[in-house]
Amino acid sequence: MTGKSESWVRTGIRASSVGVAFLVASCLGVEVAQAQAIMRTPTISVPSRTPTISPNITPRVSPNIAARAVSVDRGPRTMATIPRTTTSRIRPTTPVLPYARYSPNLYPACTAPYRAADGECLAQPNAGGEGTGKSGKKSAGKGRGNDTPVALTSRSFAGEFVAEIDGVLSTAEADELARRHGLTRLASENFPLIGATFGLFRIADGRPYETVRREFAADGSVRSLQPNFRYVLQDQKSAATTEGDPAQYALAKLRLPQAHTLAHGANVTIAVIDSGVDARHPELANSIADNFDALGSAEGPHVHGTGIAGAIAAHARLMGSAPQSRIIAIRAFGGANGGAESSSYIILRSLNYAAEHGAQIVNMSFAGPKDAVIERAIAATAARGLVLIAAAGNAGAKSPPLYPAANPNVIAVSATDQQDRLFAASNRGNYIAVAAPGVDIFLPAPDGKYQMTSGTSFSAAYVSGVAALLLERNYALKPEALRMTLVKTARDLGSPGRDDLFGDGQADAFAAVMAIPVDSATPVAAASGTTKREDADKRRDEPGIRAIEQPSLSSTADKAAISQADRPATR
Repeated sequence: MTGKSESWVRTGIRASSVGVAFLVASCLGVEVAQAQAIMRTPTISVPSRTPTISPNITPRVSPNIAARAVSVDRGPRTMATIPRTTTSRIRPTTPVLPYARYSPNLYPACTAPYRAADGECLAQPNAGGEGTGKSGKKSAGKGRGNDTPVALTSRSFAGEFVAEIDGVLSTAEADELARRHGLTRLASENFPLIGATFGLFRIADGRPYETVRREFAADGSVRSLQPNFRYVLQDQKSAATTEGDPAQYALAKLRLPQAHTLAHGANVTIAVIDSGVDARHPELANSIADNFDALGSAEGPHVHGTGIAGAIAAHARLMGSAPQSRIIAIRAFGGANGGAESSSYIILRSLNYAAEHGAQIVNMSFAGPKDAVIERAIAATAARGLVLIAAAGNAGAKSPPLYPAANPNVIAVSATDQQDRLFAASNRGNYIAVAAPGVDIFLPAPDGKYQMTSGTSFSAAYVSGVAALLLERNYALKPEALRMTLVKTARDLGSPGRDDLFGDGQADAFAAVMAIPVDSATPVAAASGTTKREDADKRRDEPGIRAIEQPSLSSTADKAAISQADRPATR
């Protein structure tokens, strides 16, 4: 009897163990399923939101801009039609790599041993894009890591070089130079901005990139050589609807209506290096002073470039930050299927054109890797007294610095939303100067349409317009004095004082304009009708043209000046 009891007990124990095991397995299965659901990123396709604007609004700005409130009828939203365009210059956009959370993110995350002093990721096994610090070896076999250097896979055009060559070479001699090394010369020209001749070359015989690079660099006619780096625009379509009327919030945040009682950006020229601009849009009527297609393409207007120009100079039913400024529309970005990207060589052409044709401000709402040729061009542009403003980038918190924003000669702008929170995709870093609205921004689009969009691109454009207001107040204002005015008058956001998210705070157009004493001298462009920069340089040397080295501001309202510790290592 005792033996039977023990047998029943043992049987019961085994049954209980099996039941517990099934229960544990079931629980674990549920947990794994939940984790995968949380980590999985769904593909969301949301059309652009185009609010219908009430037709009873005055179509053109009056001198008293501050007294007029622009209203927008929140009607049905439809998707704007974007033309499908192609180009023979720029290759089609490559597929988004697995580690890229946002299409503009050209930098995978990398661990400290693989990061240079300036924060740039060096060539290494792909470390994955989640910023976890895991090496590429640990992720091998999971579809996320490989042994291909990032520098030549995602950040540059395969098989292409930008080379500084001997300026005395004729076109035929440059072609012969290319043939000797199994290359095809795609283009070459002299760039007065940097006093050098550069050519764009492509490997024609299929030889390995490194082999060709070593041989070509050793040629006596080649002075410098680098990859033809890839640049992308910095917009991020909003995937969620918002409450209220987001079309006008940027104006109030920047205090533009108040600033426009004092200045409108008149007689100030801004070069917009971007995609194609719709010069016939009612918002941009009479604002486009010049057009230059650095691609040599036949593409039509593009949604990004039109939006950037609108953030600066819109003046019909919407209001830009500098509605009376003049735009040099430089097409540097293009591609198939409405996409847009550019390269080192094209950006160099664009900067050269802006500097040679009278631009006072250059808006660069794009990002890419650190690029020796572009760094050289930016330094030369800044030396001529041009104000350079760029989007911080949309690669998120774990991205190393993106360029040209991280260049010390450039005013880098991050993006905020209607609640003064940082745009989730906005880059961070001690190179950020100021922030500006960049989330759910209502802007013009090609073919007379409108768009709702987000990105640091549009924050930079707003700040470019604010810079134009300051130059209208005092044409002789130097770039560093203008930068200091923007950061000292910015409204502090986030943690007290300067930080890596908002820089010195959100730009305040009214406070900045009020901080600049009026210069009664007539701007060169208005006096002579020319847009050549040489005339501006001559006027700066004339008696009575006072350059403000440090703006005079109230010490109680001042933010602390930028210290050396706040600057990137390269500074």
